[in-house]
Amino acid sequence: MRKKSEILEIMQVFERENPNPECELNYSNAFTLLVAVVLSAQTTDKGVNRATTELFKIADTPQKMVDLGKEKLISYIRTIGLFNNKAKNIIALSQALIDKFGGNVPDNREDLETLPGVGRKTANVVLNVWYKKPTLAVDTHVMRISHRLNFSQGKTPLDIELDLLKVLPDKYVINANHWLVLFGRYICKAQRPECNKCPIANYCACKDKKISS
Repeated sequence: MRKKSEILEIMQVFERENPNPECELNYSNAFTLLVAVVLSAQTTDKGVNRATTELFKIADTPQKMVDLGKEKLISYIRTIGLFNNKAKNIIALSQALIDKFGGNVPDNREDLETLPGVGRKTANVVLNVWYKKPTLAVDTHVMRISHRLNFSQGKTPLDIELDLLKVLPDKYVINANHWLVLFGRYICKAQRPECNKCPIANYCACKDKKISS
């Protein structure tokens, strides 16, 4: 792994460049955030936002989602990958929220992970974005960038999460997912990294690094 001091220097650069990063999913409350994150698995935030623009106008609470039903839900999210299984989980988690939590989205990982279709990554996003807790969700962007910058060579999302949590103070953990996702999405792209726009190019030793004069 890269030295802790260098990782913290990189985080300082990210903080300077974007002190208040935000989730790019559209949501209006904890429930719509949860649904949006469940829908975002293996698809883009833009694709989710297109699908949920109309959906959330009529189903922004667990009860409204249950009343909508699976088939009508599918009509809104059919453009999203794995829509059938996601619709099944969303209806089931909505019912579970009603039955077990009074219609409220839990503010702890243990309860969140009891919901259908909700794993550690989804729980961490909800806790971080809505409840402002220092959790770190590791998705494909975070995993790729962590490997690329040698923050961690962990083989699983959990390995990488734990490696980062060992070195990052809470003030960086709270924004680390956003910084790494946005960096991977818009600058350090998987296919064509835009190295000339990279604010941390001096820290990069990747073989495909390209800086034109």
